[in-house]
Amino acid sequence: MTTSPPWVRHYEPGVPATVQIPDVPLYQILVDSAAKYPDKIATRMVLKYLKFGLVIQSKMTYRELNEATDRFAAALYALGVRQGDRVALMLPNIPQYVIAYFGTLKAGGVIVNTNPTYTPRELQHQLHDSGAETIVMLSGLHQRLAQIRSNTAVKHVILTDIPDTLSWPFKSLVERQVRSTGMMVTVAPAPDIHRFDDLLRRSPAQPPQIRYAPDDVILLQYSGGTTGVPKGAMLTQHNLVANVYQMNAWFTKIEPGNEKMLGALPFFHVYGMTVGMLLSVFAGGELLMLPDPRNTEHVMEVIAHEKATLYPGVPTMYNAINNHPRQAQFDLRSVKACLSGGTALPVEVANRFEQITGGRLVEGYGLSESSPVATANPLYGERRTGSIGLPISSTRIEIVALEPDAEGNFPVLGPNQEGELVIYGPQVMKGYWQNADETAKTLTPQGGLHTGDIAKMDDDGYFYIVDRKKDLIIASGYNIVPREVEEILFTHPKVMEAAVAGIPDPKRGETVKAYVVLKEGESCTAEEIRAFCKEYLAPYKVPTMVEFRKELPKTQVGKVLRRLLVQEELEKQKAAVK
Repeated sequence: MTTSPPWVRHYEPGVPATVQIPDVPLYQILVDSAAKYPDKIATRMVLKYLKFGLVIQSKMTYRELNEATDRFAAALYALGVRQGDRVALMLPNIPQYVIAYFGTLKAGGVIVNTNPTYTPRELQHQLHDSGAETIVMLSGLHQRLAQIRSNTAVKHVILTDIPDTLSWPFKSLVERQVRSTGMMVTVAPAPDIHRFDDLLRRSPAQPPQIRYAPDDVILLQYSGGTTGVPKGAMLTQHNLVANVYQMNAWFTKIEPGNEKMLGALPFFHVYGMTVGMLLSVFAGGELLMLPDPRNTEHVMEVIAHEKATLYPGVPTMYNAINNHPRQAQFDLRSVKACLSGGTALPVEVANRFEQITGGRLVEGYGLSESSPVATANPLYGERRTGSIGLPISSTRIEIVALEPDAEGNFPVLGPNQEGELVIYGPQVMKGYWQNADETAKTLTPQGGLHTGDIAKMDDDGYFYIVDRKKDLIIASGYNIVPREVEEILFTHPKVMEAAVAGIPDPKRGETVKAYVVLKEGESCTAEEIRAFCKEYLAPYKVPTMVEFRKELPKTQVGKVLRRLLVQEELEKQKAAVK
């Protein structure tokens, strides 16, 4: 940046225009914190509060966590994992995820973040596309892998379970409960199936010696695109180290060694991974892990009992606390700062949450392809209603024309003009895994990231999302590509045509609605359609509403007009309010 952009003038005191990003491997943030705070608690998983001050929990100090990651790295190396090999992590927020994450990095592996709710079909695509040869997962998920493993390159399966890090007598109690849900099962022994805790016990705390470069890819974060096929965003050492340093600079009142980060957002989601887990480790904080963030009462219990200070989340999480019938019974005023992402943050949700906690809640913006954070409102400075905030330190954002000029360039637009939002910064991905065509469409020759979001910038450098150029539904922070859901609907034997659109929803921001045209003479119910989708789609992708129609609105060339369906829905909602 040769001249100071307008947004820098609106940074709160203490936020630099640029941050110095060291050329170190990402795992160094753990090594450094273990050296500074060896005896401080690094991770704490709280499952239940009992009477008389008893708590079902597991905890690890930074010294213990660092040693466990060394052992896991040695175990992976002994299994044959070499630099650049992909290791899939299909786990909820439990200590084993953190160990496997940093252990994989120390072994030179590339992490493939994998959603534990994936169906066998979705899992097969990700494992096949990434070429992952090792997967770490809950035993209760193994059956899904078994159904499709022959179509993947998986050689080694490492199984673990939620109770594994608990001690007696709570371990056996929780084990019975988890087994009753089906998330913990007994898997027959085999040479290629390993237990996580066994590997740690047998392996020395001596990770292999690996040479790293800042440009090395260390994470494949799968992201839906306009093609309807998830693509692996290649994030490098430098990308992720940069975004952690950028976030640390933005949270101006972070107290190193004293923060308690609420890890409610899933770590397999890039936002929960960076702003939750990585930032906590970098700051020497205590990471409070919640395997099930949907239990709002438990979330409030953890905040109140453990005095959580930082809480990254999505609007639905904050709104759930605002409206919980027992909210007033919990003291939540330890919360200092929250960054909300995934979808637009309603003003009334932010205001109410701040009244309850006394902390600051602001909206930010990012993508898997940008590690993920690109913009945020100042935590203790000026927030603007409806804005995604200012570009964070070392980040430049341009608004460019939606169509190229005669020379094939996209002219940069001025303030208050609407166009596509393009991100430049050290957090922007290297490209899409084994997909040069999509990479060329998404990254500019100068390294800018075309987001597909239509936005504008005001005179002071605050940005606002206006619309989306690409067909994408964002529900509770998860990206859903309509075409993927439509392709499943088209395989239903009674369906002739189908279209899927995202419609406004007070809880999820947007929700998935399916518009279905049945074959002549067929009859079907909405629940039948939803049950069919549940067999092939993760729960967050399943349509929450189904509308049967005689025909779908189309262009002259036969393309379904999704925007018209959304507009119809908006008009219905307005009429209902009136």
